[in-house]
Amino acid sequence: MDDCCGRGQARYGDVFDERFAGDLERRYRRRGLTRAERRVADQVEGSGVAGTSVLEVGGGIGAIQLELLGHGATRSTNLELSAAYEDRARALLDEAGRAADVRRIVGIDLAIDGADVPVADHVVLHRVVCCYPDAVRLLAASAAHARRTVVFSHPPRTWVTRAFVGMANLMMRMRGEEYRGYVHSPVAMYDALRRAGFTIDSVARAGWWRIASAHRA
Repeated sequence: MDDCCGRGQARYGDVFDERFAGDLERRYRRRGLTRAERRVADQVEGSGVAGTSVLEVGGGIGAIQLELLGHGATRSTNLELSAAYEDRARALLDEAGRAADVRRIVGIDLAIDGADVPVADHVVLHRVVCCYPDAVRLLAASAAHARRTVVFSHPPRTWVTRAFVGMANLMMRMRGEEYRGYVHSPVAMYDALRRAGFTIDSVARAGWWRIASAHRA
C-alpha cells in the first residue's frame, strides 16, 4: 500500500514525508495516473464532472484532482494531514495553470473537524480508508459532504492483505513508529454510505485496490 492518510499530522508525516512525496511526483511526471487513480477518476467522470466541484480527502500531490479539473471540474478542495506534499502539489498546479481553482487544507481530519470543510459535488478518497482507524466514521463524514457521489478505494479483506498489513504494522512498531494500516470490512464501509442515503453503483478491481462508487439516492 502506498499513499494513505489518517489521524495525527506528526504520526502520518513521519511516514508520508518529503521523500515519499518526491517519489509520487516523479512517478506522476513520468507515467501519469496509476491504474487505480485512473479508475477513480473514470468513476467520477462517468457521473458527470463538467462544471462540478471535488473534495478529495488525502489527495497527496493532487494527481486525481488535476485530471478531473482537466476534464471540466471547476474547483477542488484537498484535505491533507501530512504537510510534505504541499510544495510539490503547488508546483504541479502552477504548471497546469490551475492554482486558483484548488484550495489545499493541511491539518483537518474530516471525520472530526469537518464542519468548516466545504461541501462538494464529488468526494474522493483514494488510498485513505486503509490508513484511518475508523473508516465508517470517515465515510459517513464524506457522505455528508457529497452532493452527488462518493468514490473511494480500499484493499480487499483477505488473509493475504491482512497478513501483509499485520507484518507492516509489526515492523513499524519495532521501529517505534506510531502509524498503522488497516483492512476494514467492505460490508461495513458500504453500509455506512447506504445509511447516509447513497446507493453503491459498482465495486471495480484495479490491481491491489477495489474502487467503490456510490451516488446519492
